[in-house]
Amino acid sequence: MEPAVPETRAPRSSVLEQALSQPFRAVRLDSIRNKILAFALLATLIPSLSTTWLSYSQNKRSLQDKINHELQNVSTETAREMDLWLKERLYDLRVFASSYEVSENLDRASQSGSKTARRLNDYLNSVRERFTDYEELVAVDRDGHVVASSAAQARPITLPSTWQHDMRAGNPSVGDPYWDEARKKVLVVATVPIRHASGRMLGALAARVNLRSVDDMLKRFSPEPAGQSYLITAEGNVITSSSLGSATPMTNALPTATAQELVRKEATTTEYRSFNRASVVGTLREVPRLNWSVVAEVPTAEAYRQVRQLRNETALIVLTLLAGVGLIAYFLGLLIVRPLNRLTRGAALVAAGDLDVDLPVTGGGEVGYLTEVFNNMVARLRESRKELERLSVTDALTKLYNRRYLHQTLTEELQRCVRHKRALAVVMVDVDHFKRFNDTYGHLAGDSVLARVAAILQEATRDVDCAARYGGEEFVLLLTETGLDGAIEVTERIRARLAKEDFQGGKVTLSIGVAEFPTHGDTPEGLIGSADAALYKAKQDGRDRVARAVPARRSKETKERA
Repeated sequence: MEPAVPETRAPRSSVLEQALSQPFRAVRLDSIRNKILAFALLATLIPSLSTTWLSYSQNKRSLQDKINHELQNVSTETAREMDLWLKERLYDLRVFASSYEVSENLDRASQSGSKTARRLNDYLNSVRERFTDYEELVAVDRDGHVVASSAAQARPITLPSTWQHDMRAGNPSVGDPYWDEARKKVLVVATVPIRHASGRMLGALAARVNLRSVDDMLKRFSPEPAGQSYLITAEGNVITSSSLGSATPMTNALPTATAQELVRKEATTTEYRSFNRASVVGTLREVPRLNWSVVAEVPTAEAYRQVRQLRNETALIVLTLLAGVGLIAYFLGLLIVRPLNRLTRGAALVAAGDLDVDLPVTGGGEVGYLTEVFNNMVARLRESRKELERLSVTDALTKLYNRRYLHQTLTEELQRCVRHKRALAVVMVDVDHFKRFNDTYGHLAGDSVLARVAAILQEATRDVDCAARYGGEEFVLLLTETGLDGAIEVTERIRARLAKEDFQGGKVTLSIGVAEFPTHGDTPEGLIGSADAALYKAKQDGRDRVARAVPARRSKETKERA
């Protein structure tokens, strides 16, 4: 029985260090400089940010209450004034409609004709001249036909859809606002009934009412500073505003979702995007007796300008403190941990794949020795990477480039040929009867043939050319700045050179297909396909020969480049 091995326990201090190092490592505070900097930052930020947050929250809450109160007062007052404005307009119209001139002349006009209608026109025109809120006063009969108008030339008027029902009930009727292209302003049609002294309804007095007084009212009650008030329909269309007025077509509108949200939160301040897409704080109040609403708003930036100013001043103080702390930490880093930081950064670059690292050895001791070892390690890694890069693009048996490298190089060379209008040839080489040779003399003899063919291909081509093993006993040559005739001359030299070689099974011959850019293709696949088709033809014609590719149709893109 083996003696029991006593259990070894790590010292308590080591366990404590590991437990404390894990959270520091998780937040990247495992370096000395970072620990010093983190302590200084926490000592500066915690009290500063706490004080700033409390002050900012209190000031923002106070300012929000002030903005809410102001906007609610503006919207409420504007809605009340709008209600009074409507009552005054309807009251004036009722007074005009109850005039003897209107009722009697309208009654006679339907009986006696144009002479009475002219008197009614004159009366309406005199009234309109005294009351500038009315663009036109129109008297209509019970069927809505225009009988008289204050305008020189009466135009058809679109009455509210419920005007007849309202007239019979003795109620006024107000239509939807619309853009009058002739007068270049927003108008609204208001209608009141016209009754005979006997109580019989004769028709209605309609007025095209402009919103000039409303414009002045909106400007007067517009919230300060930089705010605006405007009227919207139930659908969110802007009727008129303190910034644009009613001489602007009704093309602006609040998003439907925003308008619905404001209506749902009536008399409550909300932050949203206005009809001009600006960020604003505003509130809505519906106008009594009208299907309109008043919106009062101020830009968000202006509303919170004081809070933003306080925030900026506090941020400036905090940044100044941080700059001082950072300067102290910087000098501490220079004096204490700069050599270690340099080594850490170098290791990070190497880990990221950058092997062009050569750290200066500025001192002795352990850090200097560690730096020298690090530099030696990086130098060996550079040599290893070069070898790996070479192996990744070459064939292990033939030492030629592999198929992946061939396609990459061919793609780049084709782009260069298109730009500089240069020639390019692709040669496909196949060892004749190689499978039979391999089966007869063994794989080692076959490998010897492939290696020797590869060596001859390399000897026969230039450094700017590319010789690659395409697969099995197939090879591809990429001959830059070489036309078809030049490529055939090179391949004939290769055949002649191989004919002098003696292998275990006798002579070895090659079948070769040659294609050139752009005659036989303008893409890597097209050129290789043309060369492969020529190679197949060489085999069909008896092998041990060179065959030219058949011209291919050029693509539209290559024709345009040419």
